[in-house]
Amino acid sequence: MTTDSTQPPGSPAISVQDVRKRYGDRQAVDGVSLDVRRGEFFGLLGPNGAGKTTLIEIMEGLRQADSGTVRVLGHSPWPRDTALLPRMGVQTQASAFFVRQSAREHLVTVAGLYRRGPEAADRTLETVGLTEQRDVLVENLSGGQRQRLAIASALVHDPELIFLDEPTAALDPQARRDLWEVLRALKSEGRTIVYTTHHLDEAEALCDRVAILVDGRTAALDSPHRLVTAAGAPSRLLLPQGRLGIEEAAALPGVDRATVQGGSLVLETATPGKVLQAVDALTGLDGVMTRTATLEDVYLELTGTAHPGAAHPAAADPGAADPGAADTAAGHLGPQAGPHTQTEHQA
Repeated sequence: MTTDSTQPPGSPAISVQDVRKRYGDRQAVDGVSLDVRRGEFFGLLGPNGAGKTTLIEIMEGLRQADSGTVRVLGHSPWPRDTALLPRMGVQTQASAFFVRQSAREHLVTVAGLYRRGPEAADRTLETVGLTEQRDVLVENLSGGQRQRLAIASALVHDPELIFLDEPTAALDPQARRDLWEVLRALKSEGRTIVYTTHHLDEAEALCDRVAILVDGRTAALDSPHRLVTAAGAPSRLLLPQGRLGIEEAAALPGVDRATVQGGSLVLETATPGKVLQAVDALTGLDGVMTRTATLEDVYLELTGTAHPGAAHPAAADPGAADPGAADTAAGHLGPQAGPHTQTEHQA
């Protein structure tokens, strides 16, 4: 892993102080301040249009902030610092591939941009679990395998800081869980990971800390556990429908609210033990399920959205829709990569 021994111990991998960025009359990032610690798995969460893409592109050196300061591995990412690029790996939502090459050939090509040999490609294929697909053409890989290859492309030069933008988007549940293990392995190697996702269960399982952005501002920043604990969101008991009447259930001691959802009677409570005792005395506990508060409850309370990705497309982060974003992946393929690399390459 490429590191800089001149940095003081304990210094953050990324420091963002009062950063602002405006597109026309829209304030995309509005005074965000945060630190990402070295070796930390840090999540950036928020609805579409919250400023996540713009903020992460400022960190990566792809966009210039209007004001504020950003330090990445002890350096300013803007103006573009080519000495910093080999220390960073970037996986974007629209990753660039040489689709007519095999998975290994693609990685060998990317490694060469960083003056790394073929052995780096072989090692990285093993890291992401693609050794068996090394000779498969990129265009014939499954969606999950392509996502792994995108992450491999960000890792092949052994960076110490990795940016992952929705790495599990559009994956089926099994492929998503498989990729979790890859991400956990990267974290165990001491790498710093900055990560965006709309899968809140994923952020809760993987991230050391998360920042939730709303309208370009930091609405919350802490570990998922502390955010959930501080929110005081209710627990839910799910009973088979028909076991109790809804009015009878609402009258039980400790029940704050009773509703019918998805074929279950749902009891919301801040004292689940007391409610379980009351239910047990009336009907027994067979088929009763308990669900504690999650990061999703905190997220929905802060954002006021029905679903993490439910914002109208017109409200999307301007940084994500900007024409310059098409060069995002190309800008990080390596110090020698040209500025007009396309999403797919034929070779």
